[in-house]
Amino acid sequence: MTNLSKVNETIENYKDSEGALIAILQKVQEAYGYLPKEALERIAQARNISPATLYGIVTFYSQFNLTPRGKHIIKVCHGTACHVTGAERITEAISNTLGIKEKETTQDGKFTLEKVACLGCCSLAPCMMIDKKVYGKLTADKTKKIIKSYRN
Repeated sequence: MTNLSKVNETIENYKDSEGALIAILQKVQEAYGYLPKEALERIAQARNISPATLYGIVTFYSQFNLTPRGKHIIKVCHGTACHVTGAERITEAISNTLGIKEKETTQDGKFTLEKVACLGCCSLAPCMMIDKKVYGKLTADKTKKIIKSYRN
């Protein structure tokens, strides 16, 4: 990544805001889809904090990503209701269909797979969310069909 214009613009927009580090990180991630190393270095420099301190902050919060994510984010619920109704089978079906494991992105950049603690859809267990759409009462076969529909 060589173009830091969005990073510089975001830093400029928050230059007078003392406690705006998280907001800056969120805006930069929104612009690039993740937090590139060069962007973090520029933010650390601009906010006068060490890169190590910034890295500690970024890795503490699960909302931040240090690697590019897929066009479609698949979140499989592993809360209690989903766990007991087969969340692991759903995750396996996705993993086998896409050839990726949790926290990985497909080589074509289309999908990223995540396990989450709860989607708040217990009555739909087991469930997953792709982008902002929830799918419930899943089976391995139903899950594979849904994933294939996103591939097309």
